[in-house]
Amino acid sequence: MNLLTTISAVSALSLAVLTGCNMTSSETSSQVSSPAAQDNTTSLLTKVAEKPPLGWNSFDAWDSRVTEEDYRKTVDFMAENLLEHGWEYAVIDYIWWNPEPGAYNTKDSYVRRVGHPNIRLNEDGSMKYPEAVTLDEYGRLQPAPERFPSSAGGKGFKPLADYVHSKGMKFGIHIMRGMHRQAWYLDTPIKGTDKTARDIGKFNDHAGWLNNMFGIDQRNEGAQEFYNAMFEQYAEWGVDYIKADDMMGSCGAPFHSYFAGEIEMMRKAIDNSGRPMVLSLSCGEAPIAHANHLEKNANMWRVSADFWDRWEDLSRSFQLLDKWSPFIGGGTWPDADMIPFGRLSLDDRPHGKERMSKFTTDEKYSLMTLFSMARSPLMIGAELTTTPMEEIKTFFKNDEVLYVNQNSTNNRQIIRVDQETDKKGDKDAYYAAWYAEDPANGDKFIALFNLGSKAKEVGFKFEMEDMRGAYKVRDLWAQKQIGEAEVKFSVELPPHGAGLYRFSRIPGSSEAWVPPTGKRKHNNQ
Repeated sequence: MNLLTTISAVSALSLAVLTGCNMTSSETSSQVSSPAAQDNTTSLLTKVAEKPPLGWNSFDAWDSRVTEEDYRKTVDFMAENLLEHGWEYAVIDYIWWNPEPGAYNTKDSYVRRVGHPNIRLNEDGSMKYPEAVTLDEYGRLQPAPERFPSSAGGKGFKPLADYVHSKGMKFGIHIMRGMHRQAWYLDTPIKGTDKTARDIGKFNDHAGWLNNMFGIDQRNEGAQEFYNAMFEQYAEWGVDYIKADDMMGSCGAPFHSYFAGEIEMMRKAIDNSGRPMVLSLSCGEAPIAHANHLEKNANMWRVSADFWDRWEDLSRSFQLLDKWSPFIGGGTWPDADMIPFGRLSLDDRPHGKERMSKFTTDEKYSLMTLFSMARSPLMIGAELTTTPMEEIKTFFKNDEVLYVNQNSTNNRQIIRVDQETDKKGDKDAYYAAWYAEDPANGDKFIALFNLGSKAKEVGFKFEMEDMRGAYKVRDLWAQKQIGEAEVKFSVELPPHGAGLYRFSRIPGSSEAWVPPTGKRKHNNQ
């Protein structure tokens, strides 16, 4: 039964709602040591995301306000222009259950922008009228039909998912950890149990940057059943991708948490649903101390805080992706966040004024080169239909670059000199290099980056990766052969620019080691 009830929040509950999650250190510790470990022999984890997911997410352009019309236009655009290059996921970001999210301002200490979609609260902690969201009888959130008309009548997201699937694409949604606080106030039943929302919900445990939800205590009877019912519904709708937020990190709040118990419950709920779904965890920075736990339970996880069109964000990504490179592959992917190219922040939300990306063209090459070499999932954040087609062609349709992201192995940073590693502090001298291999034929991929503010020559010596002999060199961005190299390779790069190259060994060239001086040292010397 999927009887919809549009419910206004009850008032006069004498409970003070705090502005942030007041989890104690002991509670966080108990979650990390949760016994709800998964049986990996039955997990659907390995049946999705065998390669880094490629797609689009609505947040960078629409914040929390994307509508069905906006979404369908984007899906149509992707199906016509990007699907053949592998861009298959289309993800609706947060607060899709609210008819008019962010239509007012709230006096929350973490709000830094107009229209932040916090729920308005009375002094006693109850929700102000009118503050309707759409729940079913089990307290499960439903799409707001005012924004997603095809969901009316209890259909949920199934009609929209069916539309996406008809285009040969995959459907994704964003969710927040836990239950909506309205379900807690109404004490809705948990499907398949004699428990109710207040038996499992943790009052005042909500994201520091968003007050819509209360967390779930995995130690209480009915907790797993609550998540099972949620993901059973998502499976019925035809969801292929879940971006689960407030799972780890801080996203600007003044504390960091890692909710291992709820991560594990989500993993088990997906497995119980029987439908393979990508599980993407936000926000970041992900704690590397939990890397093994993340690999067992999620397909991708954010290694950065919210990433925007600022050089400092991209510069920080070199450090983060280097740190996480040992965990690339096997159906699990450290996630560098969305790609803020094209038109962003429509109506000046969520971050800064409406604009075309502030990244320079050279910085865009650097971003796509780094994210490809680190095999980060690639999720476009722009409003695509008003983004210049030349930009889309250059950065999202280059199949040789995308091949590196989708297929390379042994990906790692081999050089980085920047403000974190350079003792001299000469910013003009900063540079980096990454290495990877093509498992199909043994070719090498080398990415070179000028992290400095002036044009300069950047290179690497073959001995760094024990590359013997001579190689043909192909520029993957230009999609053309550019010559041959032996012993070393270097190029002139603009400020904040990058190059990405394929090295194919020339048959018959000597495998004897050649010292960097260029003088050959034979094996018998």
